Amino acid sequence: MAELNTGDGGGKKGSKKVRSKKSNSKVDLTAMVDLAFLLITFFMLTTSLSKPQSMDLGLPDKEEDKTKEKPIKVDQVRTLTIIMGKDNKLKWFHGLLEAPEPGGSPTDATYGKNGIRKEILKRVTSIPQATGDKDKGMIVIIKPTKLSTYRNLVDILDEMAICDVPTYAIVNDITPEEQKLVDEMNK
Repeated sequence: MAELNTGDGGGKKGSKKVRSKKSNSKVDLTAMVDLAFLLITFFMLTTSLSKPQSMDLGLPDKEEDKTKEKPIKVDQVRTLTIIMGKDNKLKWFHGLLEAPEPGGSPTDATYGKNGIRKEILKRVTSIPQATGDKDKGMIVIIKPTKLSTYRNLVDILDEMAICDVPTYAIVNDITPEEQKLVDEMNK
């Protein structure tokens, strides 16, 4: 049991007066220790820890029958394609590869605010103006190659969130023309 001494209860040394000896007063601190552990336990159980934040990613349903698959036509004015290669390299083009939009021919870029983000932000505002409909925003097609890393894909998805891109898709189908771009990029 814990105790607290508040003095010895006797008089001064050498004094001639004789006083009766007082017993030391004791404070029992056991209840305080119990109370402290109860409070710690209460706050540990009632405190909510920060929840991990993640980005929503909509994936298509798995279909068994591939014969029903129809190619999706996308407006080339609204489309920006990003192809990711090895060593943190990427190429982008606006429109179709065979007939790119003005100022949208295949271009090398880097990740970050001075690289691909600048191009995406430019087109996020210009594409709705070009289409004349604010609901028809930019569509980004992300094409990771076998040589790109998972970190590169996460970086591009972060750029989509930062730039508020309304529609984007991850596609693993690379055409032969795009493969030529990848080979040139990975040299």
